[in-house]
Amino acid sequence: MMPSGRTPAPERTDTSDGRRLGLTLGMLVLPMYVALGAPSVALPAIGRALGVPFGATAWILAAWSLTSALAMPVAGRLLVRWSPFRVLVAGVVALAAGSALAGAGPTLSVVIVGRLIGGAGAGATVIAVFAAATALPRRQRVRALGIVAAASATASGCGTLLGGAVTAWLGWRAVLAIPVLALPLLLVAWPSRRALTRSGGGGRNGSTGRLDVVGAAVLSVLAGSLITLLQAHTVGLPAPVTLAVAAAGALAAVGLWWRVRGTPDGFVPRRVIASRGFLAAGLIGGTVFAGYYGVLYRAPSLIERATGGGPLHAGVLLVPAAACSVPAGRLVGSLTDRLTGWQVSAGLAALTVVGVLVVAISTGPLLVVAGTALTVCGFAGAQAVLVGLAPDLVAADDRDTAQGLLNFMNALGGGIGPATVAGLSGIVPVPVALAVLAALPLAGLLVGLTRGPAAADRHPEPDATRGSPRRGSTRV
Repeated sequence: MMPSGRTPAPERTDTSDGRRLGLTLGMLVLPMYVALGAPSVALPAIGRALGVPFGATAWILAAWSLTSALAMPVAGRLLVRWSPFRVLVAGVVALAAGSALAGAGPTLSVVIVGRLIGGAGAGATVIAVFAAATALPRRQRVRALGIVAAASATASGCGTLLGGAVTAWLGWRAVLAIPVLALPLLLVAWPSRRALTRSGGGGRNGSTGRLDVVGAAVLSVLAGSLITLLQAHTVGLPAPVTLAVAAAGALAAVGLWWRVRGTPDGFVPRRVIASRGFLAAGLIGGTVFAGYYGVLYRAPSLIERATGGGPLHAGVLLVPAAACSVPAGRLVGSLTDRLTGWQVSAGLAALTVVGVLVVAISTGPLLVVAGTALTVCGFAGAQAVLVGLAPDLVAADDRDTAQGLLNFMNALGGGIGPATVAGLSGIVPVPVALAVLAALPLAGLLVGLTRGPAAADRHPEPDATRGSPRRGSTRV
């Protein structure tokens, strides 16, 4: 007879795997999340060096956000054919190549092209990272995602510090080239490649067929139009161009609706977005991301104004806020054992609302840091909870597609937040702009609360969620 002592061994191994894989994946996302905040402090230097108006340099940030968001659903669809490791390698190579081009670009247009390429690589890398983490059993999945969320929040929160330091010591080109560091980190992660080849993806209803180019195109135009319109005020787009972009966005929205209805297995599968709770999860994540990145965009300048210091000084003061992501990521893992994912995400949205409002009413640097810390906790926790919740919302074979679309909505929210604050700041006082921003995570809070006990997520057994053709019983 087999000894009964063999039974606990897989759990110990899984626990170790979850922690080790989380650390590996967290290390890989560091450079790309630093790239979100670091260039913002270098924009004045870039404008002077390239001889362009400061407003035009906003496209350096917008380009990254745009292609990063668009690459996520594309990478999600690729995961039905490729392992997470192959997508990860392709993403890191594009991330490094684009960042190197941006850092060496002789003109603003070349810099923007490099940021477009780098952003696409970053989006694919993020999806590969989450796909590898969500292939773990549920408890280890939450642990690994908590580590990744803590790493991403810490890196993005410290981006202004690193950006200020690198700009002062090495110049703006080095700031844009920071994501190149992902390439050697990929080599460090090479011993874990076997774990990174595990994926729960697979074909379903023809999902392994040809990529729905029309569906991808209309979603891309819609997202691009939205981000461009939100950036129109800050970059000074002429009225005719703004109207043309708005018209293109409206047509793309109609085209996307038509494509979803007419092509069930298209780029945006109707069964995925119609799954109970999926759009709610995307809305909560997008609004929390909007609150966090909106505060991250504005907090350094508020601190500089209050203290009279420069970007490096502001970055140093924001380090304690960024450090809050570590306990937040760990705490979420324990909370999900006692509360539903919807309850936890509603609480995280509430933290984000309070954080944004604290920054809005702040009169000194300490309040700005405190408010930013609350939004950091909301961001780090929501990323772990919602990405971990996504596999339980759809059929098993739709998991990777769902991850791509969910992260697309999160990243799009992350672009909407700063654009909202930047656009309104030229029309109303900054506190009012931040108060309007707080309405976004407030909407996410209301969505989380309305899920209620009837929509509580039912946690499936780990073995039951792998390789099954459909998991309708686990849907929330």
